[in-house]
Amino acid sequence: MIRLLLAEDQRMMMGALALLLGLEDDMEVVAQVPAGYEIVAAALETRPDVALLDIELPGRSGLDAAADLRDQLPSCKVLIVTTFGRPGYLRRAMEAGASGFLVKDGPVEDLAAAIRRVLAGERVIDPGLAAAALSAGPNPLTPRERDVLTAAVDGATVADIAAKLHLSQATVRNYLSAAIGKTGTRNRIEAVRAARRNGWL
Repeated sequence: MIRLLLAEDQRMMMGALALLLGLEDDMEVVAQVPAGYEIVAAALETRPDVALLDIELPGRSGLDAAADLRDQLPSCKVLIVTTFGRPGYLRRAMEAGASGFLVKDGPVEDLAAAIRRVLAGERVIDPGLAAAALSAGPNPLTPRERDVLTAAVDGATVADIAAKLHLSQATVRNYLSAAIGKTGTRNRIEAVRAARRNGWL
């Protein structure tokens, strides 16, 4: 049996996925978690063969959890299954050691086939997204610029961001200015939007 862990914050979607994948003769869902910070602990406890991770999860992103799984449970393959088919997300998923990346709008038969392929050592990537990622190029933002933009998402002031990230206000302004320049936008709100649209945050 292929042992599966599901990480999905929409409980109805997670329940439906568990039910459908459980109908497969060779698959068993051994863990279901609604938050990103629960993934690694659940995986270490249940030892799944494949972890199906959403990206935008409470507490910790599926991309961060994928990197943790690669380090702490290398036998577990990671398949990102998300609504957000953004080129930057695909690139970050591959850097985090994911073996596959699918968008949620496909049929469950394709997902089951992808799980088997990933377990067999193949890399499975949504073809349309792969083409978009190649044309989009790499993420131009440095990790610190991403941190500052992420902290600015809810309209936080420069002082708020500086306090949160333990930086000076001048340093925060420099990072914001660099991020605005690299995203080709006019202000930090537009920079956040552009970075999110490309999956850079």
